[in-house]
Amino acid sequence: MNAAARELPLRRYDLDWIRIGAFLLLILYHVGMYYVPWDWHVKSPTPSAALEPLLLLVNPWRLSILFLVSGAATAFMLRRQAPGELARQRSSRLLVPLVFGMLVIVPPQSYFEVVQKGGYADGFLAFWGRYLRADGSFCRGDECLILPTWNHLWFLPYLWFYTMVLAAVLALRPSLVVAARRFVEHRLAGPGVLIAPWLALALLRVTMLSAFPQSHTFIDDWYNHAQYLLVFAFGFLCIDAPRVWEALVRYRRTALLVALASYLFLAWYFGTYSDDRVPPDALRMLQRVIYAANQWAWIVAILGHGRLLLDRDSAARRYLTDAIFPFYIVHQTVIIAAAVWLRPLELRPALEAGLLIAITAAACVATYEVVRRVPWLRPLFGLKPTPRK
Repeated sequence: MNAAARELPLRRYDLDWIRIGAFLLLILYHVGMYYVPWDWHVKSPTPSAALEPLLLLVNPWRLSILFLVSGAATAFMLRRQAPGELARQRSSRLLVPLVFGMLVIVPPQSYFEVVQKGGYADGFLAFWGRYLRADGSFCRGDECLILPTWNHLWFLPYLWFYTMVLAAVLALRPSLVVAARRFVEHRLAGPGVLIAPWLALALLRVTMLSAFPQSHTFIDDWYNHAQYLLVFAFGFLCIDAPRVWEALVRYRRTALLVALASYLFLAWYFGTYSDDRVPPDALRMLQRVIYAANQWAWIVAILGHGRLLLDRDSAARRYLTDAIFPFYIVHQTVIIAAAVWLRPLELRPALEAGLLIAITAAACVATYEVVRRVPWLRPLFGLKPTPRK
C-alpha cells in the first residue's frame, strides 16, 4: 500500500449508517411480506392489500443500495490489501456463513413452508434429513421446492461473485479500473449523476426483465446480475470522487422530488394492473422506465442526505456495524418461526406484527451477543476472528 493510500480514510460513517439502515429496513420488509397477498414462505390468514403501497415504497431500491454500499466497502478494503487477499477474505466472510446458513439457519423456513402450503406432518428432523439429501419431491402443482436453498441469503453469493469479478479485473487488467474511474469522475460530476445511472437502469429493465425475471437463483438471474453489478461498480468507482459526492449532495432534493413523484405513478400502476388486468405494452415499458427513475432517485436522495447528516460516529454505530450481519443471517428464520407460533393465538394483525418485530429484534440481539463471545461461532455468522489482546 503506497503513502497516498495510507492518507485516505478507511471508512465512511455515513455509508455505515446507510448499510445499517438498509438491513434493518430489510427486517421490517420481511415482516410485511407475511401480511401482504404476495407469495412468500408462510402467509398470514388475514393478508391485507393495504400494506402493498408501503412495501412498494422501498422495493425498487432497498437491495440496490446494499450492493452500492458493498462496492464502496470493497474500495476501502483494497486500500489495505491486495486483490488476492480481498478475494480470500471475502470468500471466508461470505461463503462460510452461506454454507452454514443453508445447512442450519434456512431449513426451518423451508420446513414451515411445506407444513403450511403442503400439509407436511412428519416433523422437522425427518424433513431436515430430506432437505440435506436434496429431496425434490416437495411439489405443489408444477412448482417444486428446490432443496437445499439459500432463501434470503442469496445476497451473499451474489456479492461474492461481484467481488471475484472485480478482484480478477484488478489483478489482470488494472488499467481498465483506472479508465472507468476517470470516466465516472468526469461524466457524473454534475447532473449526470442523476441522469446517466437512471438511463442505464431503465435500459436494463426494459430490455432484460421479461427475458430474465428476478429469481435469485444465480444461474439464470441475468437481469438482477446486470443491475446489481452496475450499482456495485458505482459504489466502488465513486468512493474517491469528491466531485461526484458533491453532485449527490447538490441534487439530493431534486432526487427526492423525483422519487416521490415516480412513487405515486408506481402506486397507481400496480394498484390498477395485476395478473387479471394486463396493461398495454407501451404503458408497461413506461412503467419500467419510471421504476428505474424511482430506484435511482431514492438512492441519490439517501446518499446525498446521508453525506450531510450521517457522517458521524457513535457507540450505536460501532455496535451495529458488526451486529447487523448476524442480524441479517437469522432474522428471516425468526420471523417465520415466530409467525407460525403466534398464529394459533389469533391476535389482531397490528398487535401480532408488533410482537413479530419485538421477537425478531430480541432474537437478533441475543444471537449477536452469544456469537461474538464464542470464537468458533464468529466465522459462521460473518464476523472476524476475535482480536488478540
